[in-house]
Amino acid sequence: MAGTSNRVAVLVSRYNEVVTRRLLDGAREALTAGGIPESGIDVVWVPGAFELPVAAEQAAASGGYRAIVALGCVIRGETPHFEYVAGEAARGLADVARTHRIAVGFGVLTTEDQAQALARAGGPAGNKGLEAARAALETAETLDRLRDGTP
Repeated sequence: MAGTSNRVAVLVSRYNEVVTRRLLDGAREALTAGGIPESGIDVVWVPGAFELPVAAEQAAASGGYRAIVALGCVIRGETPHFEYVAGEAARGLADVARTHRIAVGFGVLTTEDQAQALARAGGPAGNKGLEAARAALETAETLDRLRDGTP
C-alpha cells in the first residue's frame, strides 16, 4: 500500500539524458503545482528504462512515497531491443503499481527517433514528464478516496 507522506519518488533514466532531463523538468513543474514541495521530490537516476521497475519496486516497498513517477526514453533502432526494453519497463512498472497499490506515473517515451522524443519532452507535442506526474498525483488522490470509501 502506498505511503501517506507527501513525498514523490521521480525515477529518471540516464540513457537519452538530453530527453529525460526535459521530462524531469516537466515532472517537477507538475508536482510543485500539485502541492508537492520541492523538498518532497526525491529524484533517483537509474542507468536506463529497463532499470526503472526495480527502482520503483524498492521505492514502493519503502512505504515512504505517495506516488512514483518513472521517466525514460526508448528510441527504436534496427534491432528488436526497443520492444524488449519498452515492454519490460511498462510491464514492470504496472506490476509495481498493482502489487503495492501505489500510483505510478508512466513517463517512458517510446519513439521512432530523437526528434519525436524531443517534441514530447517540452517541444511542440507537450511534455510527457509533466503529464505523467499529473497522472500520478490524480491517481494517488483517487486511491486515497477509494481507501476511505469515498469514491
